[in-house]
Amino acid sequence: MTDDPTRFDPERFRRFGMGGHGNAIGIEYHAHGPDWVELALPFRPELIGDPDSGVLASGPILTLMDMATSLSVWTRLGTFCAHATLDLRIDYLRPATPGKTVIARGECYRITRSIAFVRGQAHDGDPDDPLAHAAGTFMAPEGYR
Repeated sequence: MTDDPTRFDPERFRRFGMGGHGNAIGIEYHAHGPDWVELALPFRPELIGDPDSGVLASGPILTLMDMATSLSVWTRLGTFCAHATLDLRIDYLRPATPGKTVIARGECYRITRSIAFVRGQAHDGDPDDPLAHAAGTFMAPEGYR
């Protein structure tokens, strides 16, 4: 957590500000840097898509990656700015391992006046064996600067 209370802090945001769908499915703060955020989705039986496989459904993983990439924009900016997911492509590479926590890392690598460009990946223990990749854009109607 940062010492500057005016600077956007994803850990503090997750603890005090993030609600809605993220709370409902149990997303947790994991780590962050100057332009990236990691969030965790602990395994929960109610998030299983196919009961015969025990694999997490794709929806919670999409939500996790959308939130991690969104928070990476605010972390890079250093402030909260209302924006919307304009485009988020997620390529699923393999199913999540049943019983394991999924970690998503989102990175904001470029910001223009109204568009933020992000990328990310999700894994369940080994970043070198990702289960999904993401690439997307967010748009701030009032602008980022």
